[in-house]
Amino acid sequence: MFKTSLRLLCGLWLCVSAPLFAASADAADVAGAVNAANAANAANAVTAVPLLPRERLVFDGTLSHPAWRRAPVHDRFVEKDPVNGAAPAQATRVQVLFDEHAVYVGISALDNRPEQIRDVVVRNDGVKRTQDFVAVYIDAIGQRSSAQFFRVNAAGSTADGLHTASDDSEDFAPDFDWDATVARNNAGWTAVLRLPFASLRYAPGAQNWRFMVARRLPREQFHLMTSVPIPRDAPSFISTLQPLHGVQLPQRSQFLSVRPSLTLRSDRDPAGRRKHAADASLDVKWRPHPSLLLDATVNPDFSQVELDVPQLAGNTRYALALVEKRPFFFESADLLKSATEALYTRSVTQPKWGLRGSWRGAAWAGTAYAIDDRGRGRVLLPGPYDTAVAEQPASRAAAARARSDDGSLALGALAAARHYEQGRGSNAVAGPDVAWQISDQWRLRGQWLGSRTSALRGADRRLHQGAALDGGRLLLRALRNSGSGETVLGLDDTTTDFRNDSGFVNQAGTRKVDFFQSLIWQDVGPFNDFGVNVEAFDVRHRHSGEIVHQVIRPGVWGTGAHNLEWSLEYYGRSALRTAAAAPLLHERYVEAGVTFTPATWAPLLEVNIEAGRLADTAAVKVRPGLRSSLLAKLRPLPALELEPSLRQAWLRNDGQRNYVETAQQWLAVWHFDARHSLRGIVQRSRLQRLAEPNVEADSEAAHSLSLTYAWRRSAGTRLFVGASRSRESAGADNGSERRSEVFVKLQFDAAEWGLISR
Repeated sequence: MFKTSLRLLCGLWLCVSAPLFAASADAADVAGAVNAANAANAANAVTAVPLLPRERLVFDGTLSHPAWRRAPVHDRFVEKDPVNGAAPAQATRVQVLFDEHAVYVGISALDNRPEQIRDVVVRNDGVKRTQDFVAVYIDAIGQRSSAQFFRVNAAGSTADGLHTASDDSEDFAPDFDWDATVARNNAGWTAVLRLPFASLRYAPGAQNWRFMVARRLPREQFHLMTSVPIPRDAPSFISTLQPLHGVQLPQRSQFLSVRPSLTLRSDRDPAGRRKHAADASLDVKWRPHPSLLLDATVNPDFSQVELDVPQLAGNTRYALALVEKRPFFFESADLLKSATEALYTRSVTQPKWGLRGSWRGAAWAGTAYAIDDRGRGRVLLPGPYDTAVAEQPASRAAAARARSDDGSLALGALAAARHYEQGRGSNAVAGPDVAWQISDQWRLRGQWLGSRTSALRGADRRLHQGAALDGGRLLLRALRNSGSGETVLGLDDTTTDFRNDSGFVNQAGTRKVDFFQSLIWQDVGPFNDFGVNVEAFDVRHRHSGEIVHQVIRPGVWGTGAHNLEWSLEYYGRSALRTAAAAPLLHERYVEAGVTFTPATWAPLLEVNIEAGRLADTAAVKVRPGLRSSLLAKLRPLPALELEPSLRQAWLRNDGQRNYVETAQQWLAVWHFDARHSLRGIVQRSRLQRLAEPNVEADSEAAHSLSLTYAWRRSAGTRLFVGASRSRESAGADNGSERRSEVFVKLQFDAAEWGLISR
């Protein structure tokens, strides 16, 4: 079967990509684009200068302090979007200072139409492309495999996180201690960012720092300018970071962060009983060495201050992933990433305590953690046709991942183990991974994982000790990125008994071969970019060879003015099977999506629709149906932020809708200023399925309301005061369960209040 899949993969590649190679006779000229950009950036280095002894900046967002006159100005910005390589729409200037505590980045965002600057106060990490903002990227290791980024918009709101080169993605979850202030003037606006050495991840003695400043200018066209050129065929957004010279590392690099928190709750359960609780927790971060960070948490409060977005699950066979929002897992989050979601921290439910160490050096980096988890969540049990679940017992869990990166070749390995209480068995996973930048255009990612599992589900849906089962997973993915298109080839081979209780795996016992090809043109009619693409994948049972899921999907897409992004795809061949020997369900539908900015008071509108003949997995039939989602971000008043979202799905049988599911969320935030806000969330969900032969009727509904006041002095000092009510019902005869909660949560950084010295 493996040879068959390999032949299919090679056949797809030869048939579809041979014409592309024939049309790329000049590929050798294109292949050096990134190297040429890097050479230009080396000559385009930014130089930082030190503050004089006893010289202190006035942190007011202006560049009026005399120290800025000594700092060299870098103003050679270039446009990345919408026209790569074009002269910038507005001028931008960057200067860098430093002292023994921090690096200071001063940015002048010049604008000859300052009245058009979009400066709205948003929540932390809410600084997005619909606002005027500047961003600083710093890779203090110098490998350009990851970079910390810090954003501030023209109103002073901030966002930060990690950009990872391997999947070219930004993760806003990590929060670092830093400050930024802004000031408006007749020539535009200025920003000053203070980035403490304690928040930067650097190697001792290393001076190979990499740096970039980006500026977003949302007007009729949404411009993105960068301080270095980023070719269209660059492997990642951070692959051409420019050198940052002159920074002298502090003599004292050790620091200690102690953050206690207290949560007071008053809950009312469905029986009307009132329960009061006070939970104290402690988070400690210690850096004894520039490259080493140690984290510890005791009784962490992992309650969700920010609710998860509701998802449709009534016609879904597989488990749904959730975004991690819990601070203990944010440190070195990029090191947990690999070719698969082998380390999925949401699998940890309610820890009693946790310990973690992270190392970053010029040659290698790694992170490891150990956690005592109370459990009470779900354990995913993947199969070929669906994902089963079992009740999650308490457990001891540990995981480690290491990575060596020389710029073009990254080698990694991970290991994870979970031992369940009361002798209910265990699960362990380990294996290597590789990310190889073969050339400027081609890269290869691969991972092999082996597992051993003795925690098996019994008839009571609980885990019990059993005979250990061994499994394995192999993932290979080749990617080609040129200025005119993208190619992806993939193989994902997972044995029946593979399980990873520390990761996210929702399908096993299958072999998947996939292929994707796109072609892109610039400046086509009204579009900045216009593309055509085709995706095909084939998922089969590893032993029987039976088709589980098979799709061939052509499509077109484009981008344009007013933040426009649209796509249209046709699932003319989509077949899936819901169980062994069950009939193939042949779907045929159209998927369309559009995102744009209709007005300054409506910075984002996003609509997605799938309509046609869709699979009803419960009835094992194909029926007329629709799946849709709507998301809007509205600013009717400068201080008021509204974000309604709606998801809906329905299927029709014999002229009536036999399955209907909706999920709504209405979010409103009133910003008193950049630090104080009041947030309300209303969520509703409803599922209704009519009875038919071999399908039972189903009816579920849920409603929740929360109101939260938030004060955020810094990443370490925050206060939340809130209340919530919820109601859930299942079936007309089962009544409803009501819950309510009032809570106060205070977290503070002991160093900020002078209780400890860093």
